[in-house]
Order: sequence, then structure tokens, then C-alpha cells
Amino acid sequence: MNPFSHIDLRVADMGAALEFYGRLLPALGFTLRFHGPVWKVFATQAELPSAAFFSIVEDRGHRPNANRIAFWRESPEDVDRIGEVLNEIGAEIESGPGRVEEYPGEYYAVFFEDPSGNLLEVVHRVM
Repeated sequence: MNPFSHIDLRVADMGAALEFYGRLLPALGFTLRFHGPVWKVFATQAELPSAAFFSIVEDRGHRPNANRIAFWRESPEDVDRIGEVLNEIGAEIESGPGRVEEYPGEYYAVFFEDPSGNLLEVVHRVM
């Protein structure tokens, strides 16, 4: 069972967020869309209630915080592939993709910001 349930993310500009996440989330497996007038939801193909989903809502007063949202990938090559998507959509790359020496085990990741400054990560890890 997938331990990830959902993320409700506040963003400063829905147009910029939809352009960014509309390309990133399908590449990560969130291929279903359930967009309403306020919330925009991207979900996995799993059966409810265990389907993971990522939803965004506009908050014009949004200020990014120190939280980091991390997505798991099956291999370092998958992380590299998502890194290519991030470059295509103009993400602000903090570091990677590459091995992160200061973390334990085999930790391969790319760290980046979305258009609202929220910190995200795509990681493959072996302990």
C-alpha cells in the first residue's frame, strides 16, 4: 500500500502553478485530473480511498515555507528523467539531480522550487 495520501498546496498564482504542475505531476504518475473552480486535483490511478492525490489552491497572500514535499522514484534514472522535465518547465533547481553525500545510504535526488517558491524533491533512496 502506498503510504502517501495527499498534499494540499497553497500557491500564489494558479495559472503559473497549473502550467508547472500540469507537466510535472503526470510525469510522476498523477495522471488523473479532478479540477473544480477552486481546487485543482491530480491523482494516481489507484482505487479510492488509497489513491494518492496532489491538490493546489490559489492563495494570493501565499508565502513559501521551509516544508519540503518529496516524491519517490524507482531508480536514479527516473530521477534524472524528472530532472529533464523540470528543466523543460523552467523549474528553479536548487541542486541535482545527483547523489547527496550528506544523507545516509544511497540518496539520489533533485531539489527544486515551484513557481510560488515551495520546496520540492524527487528522490531515489536505498538504505
